[in-house]
Amino acid sequence: MKEGPDIAHVAALIGDPARANMLTALMGGKALTVSELAEEAGVTIQTASSHLSKLDGGGLLRPRKQGRHKYFSLANDDVAHVLEGLMGLAAGSGRLRKRTGPKDAALRQARVCYNHLAGELGTQMFDSLIMQGHLVFDGNDLHLTRSGQAFVTELGIDLAELRKNKSTLCRECLDWSERRSHLAGSLGRAFLSRFEGLSWAKRDQTTRVISFSANGIAEFKRLFPAV
Repeated sequence: MKEGPDIAHVAALIGDPARANMLTALMGGKALTVSELAEEAGVTIQTASSHLSKLDGGGLLRPRKQGRHKYFSLANDDVAHVLEGLMGLAAGSGRLRKRTGPKDAALRQARVCYNHLAGELGTQMFDSLIMQGHLVFDGNDLHLTRSGQAFVTELGIDLAELRKNKSTLCRECLDWSERRSHLAGSLGRAFLSRFEGLSWAKRDQTTRVISFSANGIAEFKRLFPAV
């Protein structure tokens, strides 16, 4: 028997179309109920419960109970990172689900990738942070520089609080639609949260789309000019 991680088991869990649709729905960062996930997957609640049990058993989900309802979210950033990578791989090989209308353009411009900003604006922010010297690579590792620390603090993000978290501060995440990187990790989460706190951006509760106000997009482009 071969030794090491059993990637075939995890791949099989993700590879089922119904389960893949459920996991994609959870990339919005919002916890969903069994019935909501059943609707996303196009299956009955009973079938959805069976799928969710398998995903939970495989360590891909975090179930929580509140009142009469049981909610599910992705287990952690690592799961979201793998899913976004698979989306990029699928897009690169031409495996795209058909979408029509303005929602497609809106998703590509700005969307939630689990809990951070993705899409055209997400990659613009990442590239701009690199260009301004706020983020640098050390091999494959991404680091926040001294100028980056000052930049983040001036924006109103508590860097000391972020560093108390166990999760990685800065993490590169391949954007499936742009085929370039956007910023993940606790800093990526903090940026999106700050944009929302300043009323620059708002999440659509039924999709992964992030809409920026006129003032918000102006401030965003001032802070993160296109490279």
